[in-house]
Amino acid sequence: MKKENKEKIYVFIDSQNLNLGVKSLGWNLDFKKFYILLKTRFKASKIYLFIGFINGNQSLYTKLQEDGYILVFRPTLEYKKGSKKIVKGNVDSELVLHSMIEYQNYDKAIIVSSDGDFYCLIEYLEKNKKLKNIIMPNPKKYSSLLRVFREYFIYLNELKNILKE
Repeated sequence: MKKENKEKIYVFIDSQNLNLGVKSLGWNLDFKKFYILLKTRFKASKIYLFIGFINGNQSLYTKLQEDGYILVFRPTLEYKKGSKKIVKGNVDSELVLHSMIEYQNYDKAIIVSSDGDFYCLIEYLEKNKKLKNIIMPNPKKYSSLLRVFREYFIYLNELKNILKE
C-alpha cells in the first residue's frame, strides 16, 4: 500500500476582521459551518481563532472551542468615545507570532483577514512556499497592500449560501 503524502494546513483567523467584514455585507457567519468548511474543503489540520477577551463572553468562547477552534485570546481595552463605549482587542500581533511559533509544524497556511497589517507575514509565507490561501471576508474592503497576492484570494461572500446563520 502506498503511503499518502498528507499536507498539514493551519488556518489563522483574525476574528474581528472576519466578523465585521461579513456583517458589513449584511449577513452573519455561522462559525460552526465555517469550521466544517475549513476542515473538509481546505483540509485544515488546525484552526486558530484570534479573539479579544471580554468578561461575560465565556459561553461564546466555550461554543467556539466545542466547534473545534483553538482560541488565542488578546486582552481588550475599553474606552469611551463621547457617550459610546468602545472595546478594542487588536489580535494582529498574536496572529503573526503564533503563525511563526507554529511555522515548522505546518506545510501551508491560510490567513483569514483582509488587513494590510499582515502583509509582511503573507509575503514571508509566499516567499517560503507556505501560503495556501487568503480568505477575504469582504471582497470590496481589503487593504490595497494585499493586491499583489490576488492569486491566493478566496472571497467568503461567494460561500455565503452555505455559511450564513
